[in-house]
Amino acid sequence: MKVILKQDVYKHGVAGEVVNVSDGYARNYLIPQGLAIKATPGNMRQAESLRKEAAARRARLYDELKGVAEQIEGLELRFAVKAGETGKLYGSVTMQDIADKISEELGIEVERRRVGEQTSLRELGVHSVPVRLAAHLAPRVKVVVHREGESPEGVVAAAEAAKEAAEAAEAIAEEAAEAAAEAAAEAAAEAAVVLEEADVMAPDDGGAQRQRNWRLWTRQGLTTADET
Repeated sequence: MKVILKQDVYKHGVAGEVVNVSDGYARNYLIPQGLAIKATPGNMRQAESLRKEAAARRARLYDELKGVAEQIEGLELRFAVKAGETGKLYGSVTMQDIADKISEELGIEVERRRVGEQTSLRELGVHSVPVRLAAHLAPRVKVVVHREGESPEGVVAAAEAAKEAAEAAEAIAEEAAEAAAEAAAEAAAEAAVVLEEADVMAPDDGGAQRQRNWRLWTRQGLTTADET
């Protein structure tokens, strides 16, 4: 059934949009809850005004949520758990656990469906978890999952050390790649100069001498440039 959304509906669309949904979903939920109306010719004329109203409502909500996002961004949540020697948890830290912890810390209600990109965390460590408050507004909380009886600071320190090591390795790889590219460019330039000098010295034999010189320098590893 085609309906016009009167309000934003998660995973279906925003107010004013015409969407196709199952008959049962429309009749049993969307329409009775006042979230949508049937997409009749008469109702279609309301679509544009619904879109404008929804856009204004989203703008107001976005301004309100920016303050909430500032509180959530960088918030550190800690969970003491039981885990095996490999760091795998005996159980998990769910997105509901994280939503409840945010509510407890900040005194704001956060829906579980807006938290995270997976169902749960199953390993010790420091995890960056997004909280999707609105489109283009997804602050991240820092979730520290540490072993019961052990200091969470140890987990944080290990995570920071691993991050620094990874960044250092990436920087070294980039420098090596740049150096290799520069060396290849210099070799190609030197080979071009050598070839040009050989052309000047060689008799005019229709380019045959040039081709012989080029093959010679290539075999000697003095150039990687394409034949011209």
